[in-house]
Amino acid sequence: MAMLGKRRPPRPASGHSGLARQPYSNGVPTKQPIGIDVGAPLSIERLAHDGRGVAHHPDGKTVFVDRALPGEQVEVAVHVTRKRFDEAHVKTLVTRSPQRVEPPCAHFGHCGGCDLQHLALDAQRAHKREVVSELMARQGVRLSAVTPINGQSEHYRRRARLGVKVDGQGNVRLGFRAANSHRLVDIEHCHVLVPSLQALLDPLKQLLIELDAPRSIGHIELLSTPKATVVLVRQLKEQPQDRGRWQSFADQHHVRFGIWLGRESPSLHWYGEVPALEERFSLSALGVTDSQTANELVLTFAPGDFLQVNAEVNQKMVAQVIAWLAPGQGGRLLDLFAGIGNFSLPIAAAGASVHAVEGSAAMVERLKANAELNRLVVSAQQADLNESTAVKALLDEHPVDAVVLDPPRSGAEAVCQALGRRKVAKIAYVSCDPATLARDAAHLVHAGYRVEHVAVADMFLHTAHMETLMLFEYAG
Repeated sequence: MAMLGKRRPPRPASGHSGLARQPYSNGVPTKQPIGIDVGAPLSIERLAHDGRGVAHHPDGKTVFVDRALPGEQVEVAVHVTRKRFDEAHVKTLVTRSPQRVEPPCAHFGHCGGCDLQHLALDAQRAHKREVVSELMARQGVRLSAVTPINGQSEHYRRRARLGVKVDGQGNVRLGFRAANSHRLVDIEHCHVLVPSLQALLDPLKQLLIELDAPRSIGHIELLSTPKATVVLVRQLKEQPQDRGRWQSFADQHHVRFGIWLGRESPSLHWYGEVPALEERFSLSALGVTDSQTANELVLTFAPGDFLQVNAEVNQKMVAQVIAWLAPGQGGRLLDLFAGIGNFSLPIAAAGASVHAVEGSAAMVERLKANAELNRLVVSAQQADLNESTAVKALLDEHPVDAVVLDPPRSGAEAVCQALGRRKVAKIAYVSCDPATLARDAAHLVHAGYRVEHVAVADMFLHTAHMETLMLFEYAG
């Protein structure tokens, strides 16, 4: 423990990598060499939900092929073999899809993020809409038109977490994980970061090299807000000899700097002025024109609070929900999984009477403070929305005209089952996982609700991830 965080002397390479991925059969490593050639070219039939190409061996076994596109003929090498399917990568591209493009990032194929950069942007978005339609169809929910919600910039990501690693030779790495691996990929440029965060990558790397104790750093979080650019460092213990270097970095690059310090329950320490962390909404852009508040909403948040990484697309989603619900003066609305008020406050500004519910007590307090800051009347409480008894009590106490759901990836099954026994006029469901959304949508449809509108928001460009919005109306 005496060497915690200190540089170690270089050690000779062993000549063996413990990170080499082995082929698998039924989840157990085999003795076969990695990259088994399957012989004849395979035809890529479609994209899987995660963006990999889907093909079949001549014997009918399914093959998932990394970075292969529909319509292509590819020679592949299998790197993982299982009982029901194989996983492979392209050795030779025999026939090229017209939708294939040159990836804009030099780290494509190494970094684990942005794994659809080889696919044209319009085709990426079409694929995401097809995934939603297919998952809904599996649950017996048929969709008609799916509206796209897209941003204008590819440099969209205002929040990112970068890993830090010092290897056995003393080399410092700063970057993201490789796909399906703990291996850290050194990043010099990130295509999707907003410019203010992109500009910090090289200076941060140089600073880490100069620190006396870079090993004490676990990761670095970057955050861009309307009022400040923030660097937050996760550090095992205080390193007084490096404090001045961090302070100089913050002053030179005009950033706010803080450290999460400690092992089990880290505490946050700011160097210098504490930044104002804010999310801002233009009410006119949200379609709210008769609000009694100012022209702009301000939502404060704390490090660790949930915040959508794409500010532009987030505001478009909020605007879409408001347009669908058309909350009038005095309309009663329940916002479940409300967070810091991302939907609650704009809808309240449009005139509705909003009761917000969130599982995190800290975020409930933040939501209340945000309502007060914007001079809006929004009631809020903490509750476990995955617990059926709590959900029933909540719905009994708050009869409403509309409900907004914005749950985590696990979805809102308990809430949708309870709403299936009610007659709420409108339900706007915002989901980050189309599979759990399809499951929950089936509960509502089977209970008498109909799907009125569907939109897919391209929140995470160049990835297979998406946000899906659905409006349900009670049909009886």
